[in-house]
Amino acid sequence: MRIAVLGLGEAGTIYAAGFAAAGAAVAGFDPAQAPTPEGVDRVASAAEAVRGADLVISLVTAAHAVNAAAEAAPHLGPATLYADLNAASPRLKQEVAAALGEAAARYADVAVIGSVPKFGPRTALVVSGAAADEVAERFRALGAPVDAIGGAPGDASRRKILRTVFMKGLGAVITEAVDAGAAAGETEWVRAQIAAELAGGEQALDRLDRGTRKHALRRAHESEAAADLLASLGVAPLVTTGTADRHRAFTRAAPRDLTALLDSYAQVPTAAIGDARERLGVVHPRVRAMWPGARVAGRALTVLCRPGDNKGIHQALAAAGPGDVIVVDGGGDASRALIGELIAHRALNRGVRGMVIDGAVRDVGALREAGFPVWAVGSSPAGPYKSGPCRVGADVSVGGVVVHRGDIVVADSDGVVVVPAAEAERSLAGARAVLDDEAARYQAILAERADRP
Repeated sequence: MRIAVLGLGEAGTIYAAGFAAAGAAVAGFDPAQAPTPEGVDRVASAAEAVRGADLVISLVTAAHAVNAAAEAAPHLGPATLYADLNAASPRLKQEVAAALGEAAARYADVAVIGSVPKFGPRTALVVSGAAADEVAERFRALGAPVDAIGGAPGDASRRKILRTVFMKGLGAVITEAVDAGAAAGETEWVRAQIAAELAGGEQALDRLDRGTRKHALRRAHESEAAADLLASLGVAPLVTTGTADRHRAFTRAAPRDLTALLDSYAQVPTAAIGDARERLGVVHPRVRAMWPGARVAGRALTVLCRPGDNKGIHQALAAAGPGDVIVVDGGGDASRALIGELIAHRALNRGVRGMVIDGAVRDVGALREAGFPVWAVGSSPAGPYKSGPCRVGADVSVGGVVVHRGDIVVADSDGVVVVPAAEAERSLAGARAVLDDEAARYQAILAERADRP
């Protein structure tokens, strides 16, 4: 049996190694510089990985699941099974099916029910979709308990999301209680109270505490999807919304760690980052630098504004801190400027590194003199409205790219690139590898020229 694994992150590595250990021929693809699991053949593209595969496993994160399916679809064989294991909403799983086209008849939505780092390839699964039974058999061969429920793509993920309400909520409340105990000087007493109520005692406590902090961004998305599902069912997601907020808070890295990360990104051109990420997260070039030489690397503080209205930017300034780049979805409207000289100086006072605005600005000369880097669609002398509505911290779309609060934003004369916070370290390593490769090729080109008579 030949298996293709798209995405060699933590879970992808575990499943790739598990199938390889079971005797399957495994091809793996990941555009980032992730380690290659033992027994896995690392290939250069998704097309190469899936060609001739009996089973394709997608573990590329929800943000890239649809694109991965669309890229793989033309290269899938007539009997190839496609299993999407990404934690995502039922709607996104349906979008994956649409991206697969005719191959959707061999597609399964696979929901992972448990901790893959703890249980490995034997982690419990729920599987739905046209190929649920066939895909279930492949994972049962690894020793995994699998509940094949049939139905449509999204049905398995709906069950996972319902489970998320409890499991992610439990992790969130444990981290909050542990932090409260530390702040009160009662760490050991609080830990003892929690451990006494958990079947796994302190081991379970540590696993839930570490996992919540480590996977905060992904679990924030899962909790937000759970809140949406509850609302659609007529259940007010009061606690689940708080769970999402708790996970979001962890995505704002400790200042010392964040500063080192951002300083590293500041040394890397956006072109190299875009190449390392296969052009994912590259903002449309209509959002461009407002003055020559502008450059920034920071953490996204997102703002959703009504076109021509900057009330949300004023609210964001109150919440902004050192290292932030304010990212504004202004609907691409260029009729009224959303910021000018005064807001720029207020932002500098807050430690804001710059702004990326899908809208217009003014006082461009003053922005340059202040050294405040701004990317926007253009300039207008007309001032903004200040009546709202607006949202700060919500997911936004800027230049065709979805930006989450806490994502890494890098911008220079070439444009703007957005890197999901969970992929920041891997993408940085990938960009550095691109630079090393280009430097070697550049020297080879110069040497070739020098050798000419």
